[in-house]
Amino acid sequence: ADGEREPCVQAPNPKQHARFLDSSAPFPLTATQKGWLAIHDVKDPGNLATILATSGFTVGTNSHTAYGPGWAGFGRASMYTLSQDATGEFFGTYLVPALTHQDPRYHRMPTASVPRRILNAVSHTVLSRSDDGRLMPNYATLAYYPIGTEISNLYVPGLQTDARSSVDRILTGYATDPIDNLITEFLPDV
Repeated sequence: ADGEREPCVQAPNPKQHARFLDSSAPFPLTATQKGWLAIHDVKDPGNLATILATSGFTVGTNSHTAYGPGWAGFGRASMYTLSQDATGEFFGTYLVPALTHQDPRYHRMPTASVPRRILNAVSHTVLSRSDDGRLMPNYATLAYYPIGTEISNLYVPGLQTDARSSVDRILTGYATDPIDNLITEFLPDV
């Protein structure tokens, strides 16, 4: 009440964040930051809602899945889907990008033409950027689908684990990978 007390929180120094505001180039993430990004991606409410919706649809449309019927089956399906998602984030956002010095983020091109933006989103499955901004193979995506498929073969119930089924799941992963990039690219414009 005397007006002479120190504030309990210091205001941030505006110059501290200036480097992020005056550049269109993304700053590279450290390995630790890539790990935190993976954790954030798993616990993102939109991601968790997608997991719950997928699990509900799976059990709701076929109660004879390996997960079983009802709420118990829904719970098992949710946990297996969450574990698969966490495995994907560990390998695709943290480990492989940290080892190969790859930027795991998708970068939008909001000022480019629509065909160029579509090409950017689709090509991100095979091409990415290094931590210093150079074009490089998208090792994270290219490696994750085979790794994730083989790990899933070890513990997810009801999967066909033969070579043909595994290859089909890997190719389906590559084919559907651009969907998330297309949503990221165009949804903010809506």
